[in-house]
Amino acid sequence: MSTPNEPAKPSASAGSAAAGLSQVTIATPAEHDGDEPSEDTISSRGRKAKRAKETKQQEREKDGIGPTGRPYREIPEPPPLERHGPALVMAMCNQKGGVGKTTSTINLGAALAECGRRVLLVDFDPQGALSVGLGIQPHELDQTVYNVIMERSVSITDVIRKTRVDGVDLLPSNIDLSAAEVQLVAEVGREHTLLRVLRPVMNDYDYVLVDCQPSLGLLTVNALTAADGVIIPLECEFFSLRGVALLIDTIEKVQERLNPKLDITGILATMYDPRTLHSKEVMARVVEAFGDIVFDTVINRTVRFPETTVAGEPITTWAPKSAGAAAYRALAREVIAR
Repeated sequence: MSTPNEPAKPSASAGSAAAGLSQVTIATPAEHDGDEPSEDTISSRGRKAKRAKETKQQEREKDGIGPTGRPYREIPEPPPLERHGPALVMAMCNQKGGVGKTTSTINLGAALAECGRRVLLVDFDPQGALSVGLGIQPHELDQTVYNVIMERSVSITDVIRKTRVDGVDLLPSNIDLSAAEVQLVAEVGREHTLLRVLRPVMNDYDYVLVDCQPSLGLLTVNALTAADGVIIPLECEFFSLRGVALLIDTIEKVQERLNPKLDITGILATMYDPRTLHSKEVMARVVEAFGDIVFDTVINRTVRFPETTVAGEPITTWAPKSAGAAAYRALAREVIAR
């Protein structure tokens, strides 16, 4: 039986489980009969079907069954800290774009800060989306993580910026970082560059969350080499499943060759739509393949997340009573428990 502090591992290895996902089949249109009622039946059958689905979902939630199809595990309240540090480094990683990496990095960081943790967010994507999501314009920055990596005279403390969220700091990025991948190729120990950069501030924080770019290049390998754990945001959509095998293969190679302590902290299902059979099928396949390393917390689709990007702040402060804010607070508790 698994405990919150040590989630049970899937029976197969992560690599073989992920490889199986690439061959998964999804229900045919005939098997989806009733998902999209025709116009002549939507007025009566559509409403009845919707009420039936809502009633079934409410019954499952009443019985303590979450969207993953498993009972919710009991997660203890995060204990208060007597002091901060040394930090755990978490890489938010998936080579597929648009799966919620940046959104999850920002909102998980804010939720961890609400639990009394000091958090450093590292924007390790040349697009600078994490910086934009926290209200900072990357093109206006004089110094970024690129300068810390490539210029020995620049200290990480010179570049770290406060955010609007108490307890959350940011190491920003912009398009300059795209040059680092080419320039680092000739460096000795190039895979350990980010780890070297982070060392001076590790005792100042409890968590360092690294928002990786959507690729498996040298910058992502740097993030994995520096990390204690990987959180994989996985969109509940078929194409997201197909890329997991390659990501798991990269993680296992980094474990073997560069960072033996690296582990998969959890897989986070994002953009889940409980109204569609497709989302439910993808969720079932992921849980079947990876078991208890899939977080109980599931992030549903909502218009609130695009709003927070425009506002330049996390959902926990922009819409603190929303379902999205509650979900990331629950995720923060799970991450602390693991």
